[in-house]
Amino acid sequence: MSAEDSLAKEVAIRIAGEIVLAKNPGEVMKRWRERFNVSQVQLAKYMGVTPSVVSDYEGGRRKSPGAHLIRRYVEALIAIDKERGSPVISELSRFIAVSDKLKEAILDIKDFRKPITIEDFCRRIDAKLLTCHDLKDQILLGYTVVNSFKVFLEVPAYDYLKLYSTTTQRAAIFTKVSRGRSPIVAIKAMQAGMGGLRPALVVLHGLKEVDPLALKVAERERIPVAVTRIEDINELIKRLRELASELV
Repeated sequence: MSAEDSLAKEVAIRIAGEIVLAKNPGEVMKRWRERFNVSQVQLAKYMGVTPSVVSDYEGGRRKSPGAHLIRRYVEALIAIDKERGSPVISELSRFIAVSDKLKEAILDIKDFRKPITIEDFCRRIDAKLLTCHDLKDQILLGYTVVNSFKVFLEVPAYDYLKLYSTTTQRAAIFTKVSRGRSPIVAIKAMQAGMGGLRPALVVLHGLKEVDPLALKVAERERIPVAVTRIEDINELIKRLRELASELV
C-alpha cells in the first residue's frame, strides 16, 4: 500500500467511525460531503444510486444506514477527492495521523456539530475569561484537553498542529498548569511557525495563580484565555463530554 493510499484509508476510517457513532448519522454524512465539496448528484453517481437516495439518508428520511452503505458513501468521497489531487485527504491527514506521544498527551478531544460561543462555553465549564473579553461571542466548534507536561516535554513540535483536530475554532484546555506561562508562550511560537494558526480559546486548569506576563502576552497576541474553577480533571472532562453530546 502506498503512502497516499495509507493516508486515504486512515481518513476513511475516521469518517466512517464518526458516522457509525453519531446520534444522527445523516447529519454527519452531509457534513462530510460538504467538507469534501461534493454534490449529492456527484456522490450518487459514484455510489451507483439516485441522488434521492443520498438525500433521504442525509435528511433522516430513511432508517440509519448500514455498514455497507456507509462504506460506499465514504469510498465515493475518497475516490472523488483523489481525482481532484487529494486536497481534502491531505488536509485531514495532518490532523488525524497522531503519534503515540501525542495520543498519550491528549486526555480528551471532541468536535461539535453545532457552534457555541466562548462566553457560553466558559459558563458551562465554570471558567472565567481573563483576556480579550471583546471576543466572547466568537464561536467554538470543539475542544482538546491535554496534559501540559507531556505536550511540552515529550511531544515533537511538528505534532502540535494535530492538537487542533479538524478545526482551529476550538478550545485548547491545558491541565496541570502551574502559572500559565508555558502554554501561552508555546502557542505564540506555534503561530509564528504555522502561519498564524492558534486555538480560538485557551483554558488553563490546575493553577493557583496566573502569571501576569502570560496574560499580557495573550492580550497582545489576541488570544482569549480563561481559567476553570473545576479542580477535578475527571469532573471537567465529564462536563465537556455532556456539552459535546448536546452539540452533535
